Amino acid sequence: MTQSPLHVTRHGAVLEVVLDRPKANAIDLETSRQMGEVFTEFRDDDDLRVAIITGAGDKFFCPGWDLKAAAGGDAVDGDYGKGGFGGLQELRDLNKPVIAAVNGIACGGGLELALSADIILAADHATFALPEIRSGTVADAASIKLPKRIPYHIAMEMLLTGRWFDAEEAARWGVVNRIVPAATLMEEAHKLAAQLADGPPLVFAAIKEIVREAEDMKFQDAMNRITKSQFATVERLYRSEDLLEGARAFAEKRDPIWKGR
Repeated sequence: MTQSPLHVTRHGAVLEVVLDRPKANAIDLETSRQMGEVFTEFRDDDDLRVAIITGAGDKFFCPGWDLKAAAGGDAVDGDYGKGGFGGLQELRDLNKPVIAAVNGIACGGGLELALSADIILAADHATFALPEIRSGTVADAASIKLPKRIPYHIAMEMLLTGRWFDAEEAARWGVVNRIVPAATLMEEAHKLAAQLADGPPLVFAAIKEIVREAEDMKFQDAMNRITKSQFATVERLYRSEDLLEGARAFAEKRDPIWKGR
C-alpha cells in the first residue's frame, strides 16, 4: 500500500497538514492535486478556521517540484489540481488564515508554497532559495510575489542568482514573520493558530479579501468599495450577528463569542 503524502489532522478549529514524501517532501502532480482537495475542503468547512502547513521531519519543509517525477513523465505544465501548485497559491476565495511552519529547507516551489501562507514561522535552522535560475527555468509565483513583499533589489538578487539565505536573513527582509527554536516550532504554530481560531472569522475573511482585491487598486478606489460594502465579505460582516456581538462584548467588558454569522 502506498503511503499517503499528506497527514491531515483536525485540532478543533485548526487543520494541520503535514507534507510527507520521503526523502525530501517534493511535490508531484498527484500530491499537488491532493493538497488542492485538502485546502478546498478547509476553505469550505465552516467548523475550520485556521490551517497549518508544514513538512515531515526536520530537514525539509519542501524543495518544490519533484524532478524525479518529472523525469518519469510528470509534465511541468500538467494538472496541479485545485489551487494550482501545492493547492494554495491559486486557490480562490481562501478567506481563512494559513500558517506555514517552515521546518527546514524551503526552496523553489517550496518557498513559493510558504509565501502562499499568511504567516510564516521558521525554525532556526531553516534555509531558503529560489534555485530555478540554475536549471534554466523561472520561479513564476515567486517572481510575482517576492518583489512586492521585500525590497525590489533583494528580491531580484534572490531570483537572478538563486543564492541560499538562512532564517536570520529571511526574517531581516520580512520573508518570514519570526524565527523559533526547531524543537518548539509546531508548539508555537499551534499556539498562534489557537489565538487566530478564537478570533472573529468574518473579520479575518474581510481582511483577506480586501488585501487580495486591493493589491492592484488605487487606495481611494479600494476605500470606496469598502465603504459601499462592495466586497462580499465586508457586506456579510456588516450584516452579521458577530458585528453586534463585538460591540456588545466591548460595552460589557467581556470576551466576545464569535459565531461566524
